[in-house]
Amino acid sequence: MITIQNQEIVSTIAEKGAELQSLRNKKTGIEHMWRGDAAYWGKYSPVLFPIVGTLKDDTYYHDGIAYTLPRHGFAREMTFDAQQPSETEAVFTLKDNEATRAVYPFAFEFRLRYTLKEASITCTYEVLNPADTDMLFSVGAHPAFAVPMTADSRYEDYFLQFVETETLKRYKLENGLIGSQTEMVAAENGLLPLTPSLFYEDAIVLKNLQSSCIVLASEAHHHGLHFCFGDFPFFGIWAAKDAPFLCLEPWCGIADNATHNQKLADKEGIINLAPNASWQRSWSVGCF
Repeated sequence: MITIQNQEIVSTIAEKGAELQSLRNKKTGIEHMWRGDAAYWGKYSPVLFPIVGTLKDDTYYHDGIAYTLPRHGFAREMTFDAQQPSETEAVFTLKDNEATRAVYPFAFEFRLRYTLKEASITCTYEVLNPADTDMLFSVGAHPAFAVPMTADSRYEDYFLQFVETETLKRYKLENGLIGSQTEMVAAENGLLPLTPSLFYEDAIVLKNLQSSCIVLASEAHHHGLHFCFGDFPFFGIWAAKDAPFLCLEPWCGIADNATHNQKLADKEGIINLAPNASWQRSWSVGCF
């Protein structure tokens, strides 16, 4: 485990999966990350790479060859090389190897950089293509935040406030794939009240939000989170059934459509990175 901290917050990140596992506000004492209870869901903040979501039949094709990958790819189960340049920054690096090339035939260097500033942590994804051919990939975040945040509040006391007026069109999942049905999620003036039943039919999958930040807050107290995600074109909101957490998930990539042809190059949201080029995106969480 690597610990980074400043005067306002302290965070721990595991080398396995470069997974953020703790984010504690020193001033309030609130632990904002989900505790990883396997009775509901044993993860904290898995990293999604080199795919996001589920492949049709867990299979994709590239250059006429079939490859199998589990949901969200392999990075979350692999051990990253960890470095700590300063007390407030940690860098985790994963490179291709024989095992990855058997299921994903691309050379890559995938780096996560966690940086603290005041009461905020920023996670930056950096992808480098060291090869002389194009690289196809997706990447996404899956952080789970404790809800309720305090012992004297309830799940139903919390809400999400989108910073822009949104029409929340939900793309419904069918066995983990993007199906043919959509429905509107009621959010008056960009405010979405939280209830466990929101997630009884799996995640709320959204595309092309106007907002670049969402506030997770409560009617019961003045504590919460500012979650900002910049240029991620897809966004998921999820919790396990009746679980005391909420996942806010910015994605560059998305699960296969149920009618997809399974060609990786044709996958919705796939990123095509040129030889010797690099790519970067960031999301951040501010505690209050």
